[in-house]
Amino acid sequence: MIFKIKVFLRNWADKSNFGSMIFQFARKTVARLLLILPDKKYAQWFYKLYTGKSLDLENPRYFDEKVWWLKLNNRDPLLTTCSDKHLVREYVKNCGFEEILIPQVGLYNNAKEIPFKQYKEEVIIKCTSGSGENFIYSPTKDNDTKMIIRRMNYALKQNPFLYSREWNYKNIENKITVEKIIRDKEGKLPLDYKFMCFDGEPKLLFLDIGLIDENNIYNHHYPRNIYDMDFNLMPFKETRENYDGLIEKPENFEKMIEIAKKLSEPFPFCRIDLYNLDGKIYFGEITFYHGGGCNDIQPEEWDLRLGSWIDIENPKIKR
Repeated sequence: MIFKIKVFLRNWADKSNFGSMIFQFARKTVARLLLILPDKKYAQWFYKLYTGKSLDLENPRYFDEKVWWLKLNNRDPLLTTCSDKHLVREYVKNCGFEEILIPQVGLYNNAKEIPFKQYKEEVIIKCTSGSGENFIYSPTKDNDTKMIIRRMNYALKQNPFLYSREWNYKNIENKITVEKIIRDKEGKLPLDYKFMCFDGEPKLLFLDIGLIDENNIYNHHYPRNIYDMDFNLMPFKETRENYDGLIEKPENFEKMIEIAKKLSEPFPFCRIDLYNLDGKIYFGEITFYHGGGCNDIQPEEWDLRLGSWIDIENPKIKR
């Protein structure tokens, strides 16, 4: 029953701003009420709520089970650094890839500090914890800055750990980061290249198309293609349908693989997000628990295969 209620609220959220507000409020309220549950019990409840399936943490075999196991057991401090959208920039720089960082134009403790009138170009405004809202601000368009300030300050008070039990977010000092918007030569927002890396080895590319539209609206039903490292379309799906169209292999794809390999090196599993604008590569973020560990990989044999690529005995795991 609770799974059906969640599906109803999620569908409502997809159709209206009011529904989205109700869904977010319900989600966070329930998470606060369940703080009394230990992490393992909460994980099993959460997974059942979102997938309708049981979560085996004693003998994890499937991809999601291994992801949740890492959530509850890996306490490497570098996870926190690389989950912070500001601090991760130093990590990328230290790895030798400063040139792929999107220019940062501001870092603020409160949304009221954002100097909107000083921006001469488009920027994107987001929280360093990744919680809450992302807003595109354009000096050439009408912008509801009061709404942005209100919602960003609300987002600053949220901690993703409360909801997801992802320890890496627990101790992030949440701030607001403002970065330059990047577009291709046709003026379009870039595609999201998400490299799934297992023990420092990029094995799959999850390519998301149309995640955010030109009106800064998140598309909950965006398509996703999955490729190998030779850019061959793979014979399985994860949560989303394939894109109905042709996607060309991007220029400098091998360089993207090289970057993903280096950035993922210290971790038993992570996802390295990059952009590619006409051959120019940019860094997006590092994600440690793809899809929050609530994914639908079909057929099942691929779910097991991805799970087999995560070694929970890996010495990189800090207990």
